[in-house]
Amino acid sequence: MPKVSSHRDLIVWNKAMDLAVEVYRLTSSFPTSERYRLVDQLSRAVASVPANIAEGQARGTAKEFAHFLSIARGSLMETQTYLTLAVRLGYLSDTEAGPALNLITEISKMLTALQESLRQ
Repeated sequence: MPKVSSHRDLIVWNKAMDLAVEVYRLTSSFPTSERYRLVDQLSRAVASVPANIAEGQARGTAKEFAHFLSIARGSLMETQTYLTLAVRLGYLSDTEAGPALNLITEISKMLTALQESLRQ
């Protein structure tokens, strides 16, 4: 397991927190009719990414950590899907969504690398 004293030491956790802040910022301009639909789904999915990274790191075994990273990846892809839906619905432009979508790609690669390191 990587030598870290806290999930806060993980760059991937910090990037996931940055993504959550960005998504919350982006959804603040969505129509109020989406408050309990798309905004709720997006908020839950994006918050789940750093939460699962943190929970997995706290579990103490590489196998459990890898499992929670897999859950984080699922939430990350869910976030990507909802952001893409928001673009298709016209709530966000490609330009507005771009930084968050790029961060999702970066976090996905980092999760893959961390999972691989845990398997070794």
